[in-house]
Amino acid sequence: MEVGVAIPGEAIGPDVGKIKEFVVTAEGLGMTHVVIADHVLGADPAYHEGWKRSYTNATFSHEPFTLFSYLAGATTTIRFMTGILILPQRQTALVAKQAAELDLISGGRFQMGIGVGWNTVEYESLNEDFHTRGARSAEQIEVMRALWTQDSIDFEGTWHHIHGAGINPKPVQQPIPVWIAGASQAAIKRAAEIGDGWIGSPMESDMAKHGEMVDQLKSYASEFGRDMDTLGIDGRLSLTNGDPDSHISDAKAWGELGATTITISLSNNTPFDEGLQEAQQIANAL
Repeated sequence: MEVGVAIPGEAIGPDVGKIKEFVVTAEGLGMTHVVIADHVLGADPAYHEGWKRSYTNATFSHEPFTLFSYLAGATTTIRFMTGILILPQRQTALVAKQAAELDLISGGRFQMGIGVGWNTVEYESLNEDFHTRGARSAEQIEVMRALWTQDSIDFEGTWHHIHGAGINPKPVQQPIPVWIAGASQAAIKRAAEIGDGWIGSPMESDMAKHGEMVDQLKSYASEFGRDMDTLGIDGRLSLTNGDPDSHISDAKAWGELGATTITISLSNNTPFDEGLQEAQQIANAL
């Protein structure tokens, strides 16, 4: 099981030099991948009365394609994964182009983790339909894979109409792996049907519930005639709660569930070098 870490973008803030130091250190410690979240806009609680979410317009959220392209030049082996890119609020062909460029720049080290998001304010501000986001994301994946692997595509869908057009340059990976995140039945089913992998929920700490979701994933995969060997599982582990022994125990539990990778989120209250050392200890224990 490969072990990676989430970039603590909010804890580090706008200092991209420190982010580079974090990623270079993670690579040196043997981490296989780094993950960053995606939000284009945050809601202003002063305007949106009753806003209860922790993510707001005051929260740091770096743009994944731009930041990863910068980090690709400072690293050689570590992979870059969006965790997650809110795909349905972005223009599909543009995402395909940006992803292809990042994959080329990094030498084939990009892995696209996608989800449908939750922020209605963000969707409205970006002029995208919140209510069709699940179905649109499935069509978007189909369009991107075509653009990554064909010189010219002819696609007529519900939301996409592309005829006699393509992108160049193409990505190194043919196609770029697309992993689907989500704890809902619909998201797990999409991952089993069309995803290259499923990403566990970083908000859930109960391993029993993670186990239930993995069982659902396996059931859907069987329904679609997919071998689980072709479907990766990225387990999520937070160091915010618990102690080192419980963290190792949970990581091993993910392995027993069939996780192929695990992504560790560090505590915002711990210096990142200490957090990375614990992540390395977890990796060594597996």
